[in-house]
Amino acid sequence: MQSSPSAGDRPAAGARAASAATDRLRESDFGRDVSFLLARANALSVAAGNAALADLGLKVRSFSVLALAAGDVRPTQRDLSEFLRLDPSQVVALVDQLEKRGLVARTPDPADRRANVVVATDEGRALHARAVRAARAAERDLHGDVSEDERTILIGLLARIAYPG
Repeated sequence: MQSSPSAGDRPAAGARAASAATDRLRESDFGRDVSFLLARANALSVAAGNAALADLGLKVRSFSVLALAAGDVRPTQRDLSEFLRLDPSQVVALVDQLEKRGLVARTPDPADRRANVVVATDEGRALHARAVRAARAAERDLHGDVSEDERTILIGLLARIAYPG
């Protein structure tokens, strides 16, 4: 006589069933669709990045703004919006949050006084350095099966898709 599964066995059985379903779906035509794979990889990357950055009070989007502000490019909010493919209102909210924390400042653009550039403060650059280490560790964990040579090829291919022309 078989015993019914105990409550402790159900999550494991449920996880195995979900894994089997994922395996079947992965083998479908759609499971090999380039756009789907890019979207799925992005979702996994964002989730891992958000988890890695949480202790620093950042998410992937706010980290992206801080990273660009910490560089030498001195982007305007419009530049950030276009480059990150975010609605301008989203960029304003992200910059507002970072500015309230003292991590970035809006300063007049010397090339166009009607516009502001977003620059990291000293505190922002220090947090950025810590965040880069956390994000890179999460990336290594997520992409652990990808060799350095494959990573270089992947970056090249993604760059061709992300920056056409």
